[in-house]
Amino acid sequence: MPESPSKTGPETAGPGAVASPPSAEKTAARTEAPRVAAASLVGTTIEYYDFAVYGTASALVLGPAFFPSGNPTVSSLAAFLTFAAAFLSRPLGVILFGTIGDRLGRRQALVASLLLMGVATVGVGLLPTYETAGLLAPVLLVTLRLLQGLSMGGEWGGAVLLAAEHAPPGRRALYASIPQAGPSLGFLLSSAVILPTLHIAGRDGFAEWAWRIPFLLSTVLVVIGLWVRTAVSESPVFRDAAHRTAQAPAPAPESRFPLATLLKRYPGRLLLGTGAAIGGSAVYYLTIVYSLSYGPKQLGIPQNTMLTAASIGAAAGIAITLPVARLSDRIGRRPVMLTGAVGCVLWAVPMYASLSSRDAWLITGAYTVGLMLLALMFSPVAAFLPELFPARLRYTGASAAFILANTLGGGFAPLVATRLNSRWDSPLVLGFYTGGLCLLSLLCLLALPETRDHEFDT
Repeated sequence: MPESPSKTGPETAGPGAVASPPSAEKTAARTEAPRVAAASLVGTTIEYYDFAVYGTASALVLGPAFFPSGNPTVSSLAAFLTFAAAFLSRPLGVILFGTIGDRLGRRQALVASLLLMGVATVGVGLLPTYETAGLLAPVLLVTLRLLQGLSMGGEWGGAVLLAAEHAPPGRRALYASIPQAGPSLGFLLSSAVILPTLHIAGRDGFAEWAWRIPFLLSTVLVVIGLWVRTAVSESPVFRDAAHRTAQAPAPAPESRFPLATLLKRYPGRLLLGTGAAIGGSAVYYLTIVYSLSYGPKQLGIPQNTMLTAASIGAAAGIAITLPVARLSDRIGRRPVMLTGAVGCVLWAVPMYASLSSRDAWLITGAYTVGLMLLALMFSPVAAFLPELFPARLRYTGASAAFILANTLGGGFAPLVATRLNSRWDSPLVLGFYTGGLCLLSLLCLLALPETRDHEFDT
């Protein structure tokens, strides 16, 4: 059986701890919950806009610009390798920002992660290409991708925590799910910039210079995001937990390193939580990133068709995110997520098989159903993963589970898919691969407990 969050230890109140700050402070913080959730959503949308812009640019132009080769598959593979590089640095981001978030505060970690992402994304837009700078160009590109990944390692956990820990009783999943719309909104925002740019500059103009525009526009978005995030208050749950820990006698040295405590006390929950989220990560990244390259290059599907299908599907997923989260507040996280996992297992093959038809309406319909099923898994997980861990380890624990799932299920998905399709040239391969990972998520969810009624202030 998975471990249950302990009620004792350095991360919770110990003997001699004094009372928490007055409940009036918690009440005031919860009245701020909608504004905090909105601030979390703005920041997450910007971070995922930056990430989506790179993913789309990888599929369209970055291979030839930074990794020229006579073989288009080799260029695409190299571009997707840099996409995966950011996932390799995400665990370091979990350690860095998880430590900041669990020891110094959620808000400080979120402001730092957003600033780092903005600097890295704008830097990509200013890079010289291989033709201009030779080998230095791909080296700089990979370096900036590693910084993007470092930032993403701290973004998700902090955003959902800040929203969830301000939430009124009985609405934790609802408020935590608001920043969950950020990845899809970020993709839609990136499409809203890239599609007109492609239309105005043309494919050749976009490949030559206009691909930089979406990256450089991140400057404006980051300034807005920083302004919004610095205006919100710190999590009341974090303040209470920090207050109790400060008053507890002689905290253990391990409490200074949340990741060490997490690995020692909750390894089972970390592994199962990672598995529970891995299938959804595969669905998202294969649909939003890989298929945008695979469809046009391997199957001859127009680029606009793939972008439109993915955008409409993402919009449908956003539309049901909040209702799904509210449902999980009423009936529990597991029933909703299990339904989504079963649906994704069954729908993965038909969804990617639709690509063989090359029919825009069929592909759009298949992607819409798939991304709505993904929302059943993705929306409640924002509350589910944090609820698996106690307050003083929650930033690190939730971030580590989600980021590991993203890295294993999403970051390497385009690479694995490229390799599989080089051997078996059929979109059915994508369906079997994705369905297998969703089945793993289903099994992990069955092994984990329901967390809806978990005491969140400890």
